[in-house]
Amino acid sequence: MIRVACRRACSLQTPVPLVCRRLLSGRAQWQGKPHRVAVERDPDSKNEKNVYTRPKLEPRADSIGQGHDPRSRLVLDTDKKYKGKHGVFRSTVLHRLQFVLQQQLESAQFAQGGISENELRRQGSQFMNAIDEAFSLAEQNITRRDKNPLFWNLRDAFIQKDIKGLQKEIQYCFQSFVTQQRFSKHTEEIQANLLDLRYPHEWFPATRTMQRKIHVHVGPTNSGKTYNALKALEASKCGVYAGPLRLLAAEVYHRLRAKNLPCALITGEEVRIPEDTDHYFSSCTVEMVPLNKKFDVAVIDEIQMIGNDDRGSAWTTAFLGVQAKEVHVCGEERTVSLIETLCATIGDECIVHRYERLSPLKTMSTALEGKYNRLEKGDAIVAFSRLSLHALKRQVEQETGRRCAIIYGTLPPEVRVQQAALFNDPNNDYDFVVASDAIGMGLNLEIKRVIFESVHKFDGTQHRMLTVPEFKQIGGRAGRYRTAQQASNGEAADSTEQKVGYVTAMDKQDVRSVSRAFGQNVADIQHAYIQPPASIVERFASYFPPDTPLSFILMRIKAAATVSPHFRLNISNSALEIADIIQDLPLSIYDRQTICHIPISLSSDGAIAALKAMARVVANNESGELLSIKEIPLEVLDEQFTQASGKAAAEYLYNLESLHMALNGYIWLSYRFTGLFRSIDLAFHVRSLVEQKLIDALEKLNFTDEQMLSLRQRKRRQARVAMLREQVAAVADHETGSDSANLEVSTPEAIKQRGESAV
Repeated sequence: MIRVACRRACSLQTPVPLVCRRLLSGRAQWQGKPHRVAVERDPDSKNEKNVYTRPKLEPRADSIGQGHDPRSRLVLDTDKKYKGKHGVFRSTVLHRLQFVLQQQLESAQFAQGGISENELRRQGSQFMNAIDEAFSLAEQNITRRDKNPLFWNLRDAFIQKDIKGLQKEIQYCFQSFVTQQRFSKHTEEIQANLLDLRYPHEWFPATRTMQRKIHVHVGPTNSGKTYNALKALEASKCGVYAGPLRLLAAEVYHRLRAKNLPCALITGEEVRIPEDTDHYFSSCTVEMVPLNKKFDVAVIDEIQMIGNDDRGSAWTTAFLGVQAKEVHVCGEERTVSLIETLCATIGDECIVHRYERLSPLKTMSTALEGKYNRLEKGDAIVAFSRLSLHALKRQVEQETGRRCAIIYGTLPPEVRVQQAALFNDPNNDYDFVVASDAIGMGLNLEIKRVIFESVHKFDGTQHRMLTVPEFKQIGGRAGRYRTAQQASNGEAADSTEQKVGYVTAMDKQDVRSVSRAFGQNVADIQHAYIQPPASIVERFASYFPPDTPLSFILMRIKAAATVSPHFRLNISNSALEIADIIQDLPLSIYDRQTICHIPISLSSDGAIAALKAMARVVANNESGELLSIKEIPLEVLDEQFTQASGKAAAEYLYNLESLHMALNGYIWLSYRFTGLFRSIDLAFHVRSLVEQKLIDALEKLNFTDEQMLSLRQRKRRQARVAMLREQVAAVADHETGSDSANLEVSTPEAIKQRGESAV
C-alpha cells in the first residue's frame, strides 16, 4: 500500500490529514497544475532505497506544520472543528492576533522583561490553544462571562468597537496571558491583597473621623430640591458646591457673589480665588472638590451621575471624601436606595427629603416640523452640537423676526450668564432660547416648552438615542414660565394652564420617542463607580517591567480587582487611548495618570500631536511657554472666514475648535504642572480670541431647512446602527443565560422598545 503526502507533511511529528503543499497554501481551488510529491512506501516494500527521507528538524515556533502562528493555525484547521457559527469570528481573531504578535516582537517591553523572541512565539502558540478552547466552549453554547471569559471579552470588544476594539482586547488578553505565568503564587496573593477595593470609603481616613449628616434631596425636575440645598449652603459659614458642568459651577459662583458672599470658582480649566479674604465659599465642578479642606455644608448636585460609567467615580469620590458636617445631595429618586446603603456602611446619618413637581408637565402629540412661526414666547429648542445650535438661532431669528438667546457649555461664563438673563427678562424681545442638554442639569431658565431638535446625541463614542432619564431631565425643565406682568410684580401664575410645561420635538417621528420615554419608569441605580487610587496603580505597576504600558496595567487592575457589590470599577476608554499615545515618553506612573485625564478630544485635527508635545514638556522638563509649543496651531488665528457654507466654512470651524481644544488642554495642565506651563495669561487671552472668532463665524453660517433635516436623519441612522450593536450583545447574552442587568447590557425587550420608539 502506498501513501502519498507532500514533502512538508513528511516531516510532521504528529499525524495530520495528508494534503499537498498547494492545498496548504490556502487556495480555494486547485487549478490542475502538476506539483511534486514524495512517495512514502510501506516498510515491507522492496524498493526502500527509493523512499524519500527528509532530515529530522527541530520544530520551529513558526512552523506551519506545528501551527504555532495564527496563519498556519488557520491553514491546518481542516477537521471542521471550528467551522460552526463562530468559525468566521475565530478566523478574525487569529488574523488580528497575527498583527498583535508582530507588534509585541517589535516592542521593547518583552525584551526588557527578559522574554526572548522564541519564548514569545511559544507563548503565542499557547495563547492560541486558549483561544481554541474558548471557541470550543462557545460552540457548545457556553459563552457566559463567568464560564468563558476570554470568548465573552473578545466578542464584547468586537460588538462595541469593531476591529479596532477587538485588536486592543486581543493585545491586552495576550499580555495578561504572558505576564500572569511569570508571577509566583506568593506574588499573586500580594497583588490580590493590593487590589482589594471593596472598601473605598477607607481611602479617606480624615473624613471617616467625622460624623456627617447626609441630606438626600430627591424629586423630579422643577421640584425645588436644588434650591433648598443651596439655601442651606448660603446659611453656612463655609461651604462648597459641586456640580456636573462648568456652566452650573459658574451660575452658583455668580449667585453667591451677588449675595455678597466671597466665593471661589474652581473648575478643571479655570480657577478664581478671592484675593481679599482667606475664608470663602467654593463653587466647583465635581472632579475639583477640595478633599483636604473642612466645610460646614457641601452640596453635591445631580447625584444620579454616581452610576455613570464614565464620570461616576468623581461623584463617588466627592460623596465619600468631602469633609463637611452636612452633605446635601440632590438628584433623582432612583439613587435613594444606594445612598442609604452607603451611609449605613460608613456610619453617616441619612435623611431623605422628597419633593413633588411645582407645575404639571405634558407631552404634546404634534411636532414643530420646521415651522418656526409656531414658536411661542418661552420656548427652548434643545440641540446637541454647537453647529446645530447656531444654525437654529439664525433660522429662528430670520423666520420669526424676534431675538433668540443661545446657551451651551463652551461659551465663556460671562456670555452664558448674559444670554440666560436676556431670555429670562420678560421686558425685551428675546422670546426664545436654543440650548444644549446643559439645561437639563439645572440651569435656571424660565422655559414654557421644551422642543427636541433631535432625540439623538454623540456621546464621545457613537451617536445614540437619548436615555429615558435624559429625556425626563431635559424635557422636565419646561414649566417655569411666567408672564411679563407676573414676573415684574413677583406674582404667581393665576391659572393652572399657565403653569403647565410642555415637551415636544422638531420631527414627527421623534414625538413618539418623547412620549414613550415620559411614560416609562427607570430602575434604581444599583452601584456607584470608582477608579483605583493613584498610589495603588503605582504600587501595582512596580511588579511589571519598567516599560510595561500603563494601559495594560490599568486593564489588569480592572480585571483582577475585588470590588464590593455596591461599586463598579471603571477605566475610561479615553484614558487608555491617551496612555498608549504617551507610552514612549519617559514619564513617571503618577504623571502618566495625570495626563490621561486631560480634557481633549483625540478626534480633533492635530490633537494627538499637541497632546504628545505637551506631555513631552513634562517628560523632558522643557520650556512650556505657549509660543514654544509649535504643535498648538496658533496660526489659525490669522485665517479669515470667507464663506458662510460649504467645505471651506466647515474646515475653518474645525480648525478653530481644534485650537480651542488644545488651549483648554494647556490651561488644564498649567494648574497641575505650574512650573512648566507658565503662559497661563496668554493662553486665556488667546482662548478668548478663538471663542469670539467661533461665535462670529457661527453667527454667519447659513443652513437651509433641508440641510438641517438631512443632518437629523443622518444622526438617526447612526443611532440606529449603535442600537443594533447593543441588541446583538443583549440577545447573545440573553440566549446563553447570562445576567444582562449585572453586565450592564440592556435586555432584548428594553432594546426592542427603544427600537420601536426610534422608528
